[in-house]
Amino acid sequence: MLEKQIQIYKETRKKIIAYQYYDWVVGWDQETEAPKGAQNYRLQQIEVMANETYKVSSDEQYMNAIEYLHENLNDLSDEDFKTEVKKVYKDLRFIKKIPKEEYIDYQVLIASGPQIWAEAKQKNDFSIFEPTLEKIVQYNRKIVKYLETDDLKGYDVLLDLYEEGMTVKKYDHFFELIKTELVPFVMTVTKNNKEKFNRKLTKGIYPKLEQEKFSKYLLEVFNFDLDHGVLKESEHPFTSNVSNQDVRITTRYHEDILISSIFSTIHELGHALYEMQTDSKYNDTFLRGGSSLGIHESQSRLYENMIGRSFIFWEQHYKQLVNLFPKQLKGISVTEFYKFVNQAKRSLIRIEADELTYPLHVLVRYEIEKSLINGKLKVKDLPRKWRLLMSKYVGKRPITDKEGVLQDIHWSFGSIGYFPTYALGSAYAAQLYHFMNEEINVEQAIENNNISLINDWLKEHIHKHAQSKTPQELMLIATKEPFNPKYYMDYLKKKFGTPNA
Repeated sequence: MLEKQIQIYKETRKKIIAYQYYDWVVGWDQETEAPKGAQNYRLQQIEVMANETYKVSSDEQYMNAIEYLHENLNDLSDEDFKTEVKKVYKDLRFIKKIPKEEYIDYQVLIASGPQIWAEAKQKNDFSIFEPTLEKIVQYNRKIVKYLETDDLKGYDVLLDLYEEGMTVKKYDHFFELIKTELVPFVMTVTKNNKEKFNRKLTKGIYPKLEQEKFSKYLLEVFNFDLDHGVLKESEHPFTSNVSNQDVRITTRYHEDILISSIFSTIHELGHALYEMQTDSKYNDTFLRGGSSLGIHESQSRLYENMIGRSFIFWEQHYKQLVNLFPKQLKGISVTEFYKFVNQAKRSLIRIEADELTYPLHVLVRYEIEKSLINGKLKVKDLPRKWRLLMSKYVGKRPITDKEGVLQDIHWSFGSIGYFPTYALGSAYAAQLYHFMNEEINVEQAIENNNISLINDWLKEHIHKHAQSKTPQELMLIATKEPFNPKYYMDYLKKKFGTPNA
């Protein structure tokens, strides 16, 4: 009986993964190359495939197999398979508790969301996106009601979807630390920071073609495998994959902001290297991919900020940048460039925010999402609430929708509960970086252009495990300690100095 149920499970799993691959390819195409006029036809096909995927995922034999395997976990000898069964059993909630018609309608809704959001952002008009976002929020409130348990209530349900084990109580504790320790520190640092930089850095024009060349150079520096990966351009940089054999990243280019593409590329490389270095044995299982969004973000932040913004990194690679932009960077030393890419200032755009102020942008989104899900905030009031919280926590108030509530794509594809993992990931990264430095000489590796040594350490302690370990287990493996946000506070205060009152 056991072997029969395992066979049913694995045969169905193979079909589901194939459908997910199709969905992934369509999603990638939509965000990178698909023409705008193709949207309606594409949505028709997405609806058909969503129905087919649902049909396979909700097959009675398949669900019975999962139920049986979960009831007989002790008879399974493979520990990874046990972990996978626990995971899919938990995911059965979506099939069992969410009505099929609502599930299909929502898949179509969030497939159209990003394009509607993009139009609203381009036209700087929240009212274009508001009706779609209202439907998305309403559906997520329904998800909460469908999936609530004795342990998970309200917004907790959504938070747990993106970072298992995290709740409002835990995030409130984390963000309270940011409010009490980091917000006043940031306000003082940014208030007294009057350093001026060469006008070429702040007002120069850097042609896209040369920026693309430097992005390709970075792929080599970080050992990105071009046989199994690709770099494209999109409105919002992202990483996408369904196995370690095909990992795709995007960046974006602003000719008046040189460092935007540089750090977007390094950031996405952090995500991509994680996916590429997962153990191949997980590719055809539901344990493939990163452990959680928070752990994933820890990798992108570690590569972007702790490596990519280090002085030793630019000592090695600034010459290559100058070769591509000899006129623009003439007379600008590596020291000035290093200070420029690490300046702390109050800004409006999250993905352009510096390392110090970044978690404050996440704090704004966390408080907004909590209020949206518990019904205390209406979608139509979002722009006003956004401006108030930005002024309170970041010290800068947006004027337009484009630089305010419309700047992020995430809500357009239904990701409510996702944003807090960004700040959590930065805190994970600080702790990981601290303990990695106790085992290997990170600066020497960067100086010798030997990023592979860092890649190898992260592969051994984090990457190779894919989803077979929880975030809590990974932090214990890598740092021998549970997660402790103190490392994050200490890291930021040390890097950005103790401000004078």
